[in-house]
Amino acid sequence: MSAQQVLVVSATVAEAAYVPQEFELVITGIGKVSAATAVASALARFSSDALPLVVNIGTAGALHTHHGGLFVPGVVINHDISSAAIRSFGHEVADRLELLGGDDSVLATGDAFISDAAVRDALAERADLVDMEGFAVAYAATAAGARCRLVKHVSDQADDSAMDWPAQIDASARELGRWLIDNV
Repeated sequence: MSAQQVLVVSATVAEAAYVPQEFELVITGIGKVSAATAVASALARFSSDALPLVVNIGTAGALHTHHGGLFVPGVVINHDISSAAIRSFGHEVADRLELLGGDDSVLATGDAFISDAAVRDALAERADLVDMEGFAVAYAATAAGARCRLVKHVSDQADDSAMDWPAQIDASARELGRWLIDNV
């Protein structure tokens, strides 16, 4: 696959520090609204028959202590939407997306920065990892008709260690850059 057929998406410049220059890169900002808006805007520049593969790279918190390293989630969920309540009113809501080419991990996306062990443990019942943009990127790509892959590197354990996230970004960014070189 050539770099022209790939749109790399990252929430922050720091997480994208080692993206090879040949890739088109979109920095979205942190959170679901910023991510969805940036991806939709970027994809609108492409014709519908020439949409790129959207590759969202970034850090993630591990919801289980045995998780570490790099993951390509096969499922992403929107963890902080009241799906059951909305469905009880007779409205369908997309809160889970399956992604082709992913591993068996589940990524939970929400606008809350998870740094509390109790919150982490509750999320761990539904997912393996947590981030703040993955679902929104996948949703926007899917809505546009583009393929999407999420690539996440564990930066913390989604507990009080998450408060050290800024110091962990560079190590994760290096691994994410290597993944792009080796896999795209």
